[in-house]
Amino acid sequence: MSSTPPARRRRLGLPRRAFSQVLLMQVAIAAGVAVLATGLFLAPLSKQLDHEAMRRALAIAETTAQNPQIAEGVQNTRPTRNGPVQREAELIRHATGAEYIVVMNRQWVRWSHPTPGEIGRRVSTDPSDALAGKEVMEIDKGTLGRSARGKVPLYDADHRIIGAVSVGIAYDSVRARLLSAIPGLFAYAGGALAVGALAAWLISRRVQRQTRDLAFSDISALLSEREAMLHGIREGVVALDRGGRIRLLNDEARRLLGIGDEAVGRSPDEALGEGRTTDVLAGRVTGTDLLTVRGQRVLVANRMPTDDGGAVATLRDRTELEQLGRELDSTHGLIDALRAQDHEHANRMHTLLGLLELEMYDDAAEFVGEVVGDHRVTAEQVTEKIQDPLLAALLVGKATVAAERGVALWVADRTRLPDRVIDPRGLVTVVGNLVDNALDAVAGTAHARVEVELRAEGRAIVLGVRDTGPGISADRRELVFTEGWSTKKPPAHGKRGLGLSLVRRFAERQGGSATVDEADGGGAQFTVVLPEALTEPEPELVLAPADEESR
Repeated sequence: MSSTPPARRRRLGLPRRAFSQVLLMQVAIAAGVAVLATGLFLAPLSKQLDHEAMRRALAIAETTAQNPQIAEGVQNTRPTRNGPVQREAELIRHATGAEYIVVMNRQWVRWSHPTPGEIGRRVSTDPSDALAGKEVMEIDKGTLGRSARGKVPLYDADHRIIGAVSVGIAYDSVRARLLSAIPGLFAYAGGALAVGALAAWLISRRVQRQTRDLAFSDISALLSEREAMLHGIREGVVALDRGGRIRLLNDEARRLLGIGDEAVGRSPDEALGEGRTTDVLAGRVTGTDLLTVRGQRVLVANRMPTDDGGAVATLRDRTELEQLGRELDSTHGLIDALRAQDHEHANRMHTLLGLLELEMYDDAAEFVGEVVGDHRVTAEQVTEKIQDPLLAALLVGKATVAAERGVALWVADRTRLPDRVIDPRGLVTVVGNLVDNALDAVAGTAHARVEVELRAEGRAIVLGVRDTGPGISADRRELVFTEGWSTKKPPAHGKRGLGLSLVRRFAERQGGSATVDEADGGGAQFTVVLPEALTEPEPELVLAPADEESR
């Protein structure tokens, strides 16, 4: 057996390339239109030529019937080959180019005919309508063949009908005129077809350039692959047209932005509302890896313009990474604090050892009591005012970090927060961000101090964080809550400018507010109001006295 595979037969059909298919279809359409137009033109042309021939025959018949010699000849002579009627009729026939002129009496007997042998005989077609006083136009077949005919009555001097005149125009001459018009018509149709083919070629060349000479099957496969890729990747993709309207959203973009198909065809301002995310998608904010906040998500956005005047924006979810980065910053702070405590602890142990070696036992006992008492007092002060364990632990840890950085962290005397917080983790994020920003603001300044106040007003929580730093100017007090804006150096894990934005977003989702003002004595004072942040207190049980129960 031969190992050579059999040659595949090339199937007849449309070419594969989109350019060739479009050209072939357009040429076929142009040819079909040309043929149809030619046919639609020829049909009324044939009728028009027939009608013109019949009108001409009728006009010749009327002219002949008005000749007085014709009427006198029919009345006063017999039908002969050389009679006056035959002579006048032949003169008119030769002058007008008619095929025949037949003059007859009321008994259908011919007085004239192109063939002299037919004179004196009855006509072959019915002249009743003409003898009844009517004018007749028709296409009919007689002794001389098919012709266009016109028949009129013949009147005497007293306007009485004494016969009829029938005139025929050879139908072959009518058909010849029609056939003579066809070459010119085909020439026009061919010219129109040529122009249409040229236009089709130009359009097909444009299609070829735009489709990059791909086959329709290749284009269909690319579209399928694009849909699979767009909806399969874990990055949000938003495509905008040259008018700035959204024309495509993949599944991840819908999830990250919290919008659906109703956003397609609308501008980012209409679909998302005001905000930094809208400004980034609309191109009003430029740059790479732009940070933005949408709802509870921290997004990284990039926008790339396209050749058609539109743009494609990609969105990545950075929420978990940002949380990990902040936890890493907190861990670094705690490690630094523990390192400082380790040094402090070593110094205290050396001091205690020295007092014991000097046999100063009372002083050693007093020294240990002071050290243990200071730490216990700090923790007890916090837990006494803040009963939520997560917030209390956060502030105790922040106090240690603040002490290591040379900052005094105080819990205000008016602080009172019961253990009824609905979302303690969210409140921990808010307090942690504000305290971290305050510590950064006062670090390295003289008499650095940060004061935290947390109090309950009904079911609302009012949080205040004051510092002794340089403060925030009035023109920047709204700007500090914009995502991506910061005056501090970015950390190793990413970018800054998200903490205060997240604080405001959290407060607004709770129906509250986050503001900043100037603190008494200088510095900044951040105030966050969270309505409905506490649960209702449980009703207290009132026990009846024992003597009343026994009654």
